[in-house]
Amino acid sequence: MRPRALNFPFYTFLFDTWWGEVLNGVTKGRIMEQATTILADEVQGLGLFVGEFKHNLDPKRRLTIPSVWRSQVGSPKSLFVLPDFHERCLNVFPAEAMRHKLARLRERSSLSDPKVARFASIVGASADLMSWDAQGRIRIKDKLLGFAGLTDQVIMVGALDKFQLWNPEALGAEAEIDQHKLFEVGQEIDFF
Repeated sequence: MRPRALNFPFYTFLFDTWWGEVLNGVTKGRIMEQATTILADEVQGLGLFVGEFKHNLDPKRRLTIPSVWRSQVGSPKSLFVLPDFHERCLNVFPAEAMRHKLARLRERSSLSDPKVARFASIVGASADLMSWDAQGRIRIKDKLLGFAGLTDQVIMVGALDKFQLWNPEALGAEAEIDQHKLFEVGQEIDFF
């Protein structure tokens, strides 16, 4: 004989709420996206960009930065956009990350060194500094958009201390997870 289920909505709610918190910190009625937001709040401002987003440039050629990434920027609330050194994409760094890169450059060599001065002028002329508007949109210079071939759709890829802006066609198969390639590049830099 099968036991009859008790019909006590209040106790069922309490149990479901408790069990949801035990399993994954989510109470019944909350969606997982809210749990992700809670986690994002815990690491807010750390400058750690992960994930992938697909957005369109609007008619004024503005791009909306995902809110979870805007929260990672920290202070000041501004971004440096510059061409990648190896690929046809754009790198977007928080201003604080660029400050650290400049400090490392100064430690290694003098800015008066002709090679460093040339590098600084080329990067400086190619880069752009911007902050987002109230809707989280940025307007990247046409020269940079042209470099990366960004005309309509943009794939935004988290790259830990920065995020990258890619033309979906240029990114191609790299949008898929290639476990072998992941292991190979991790091994090259002694990540494991």
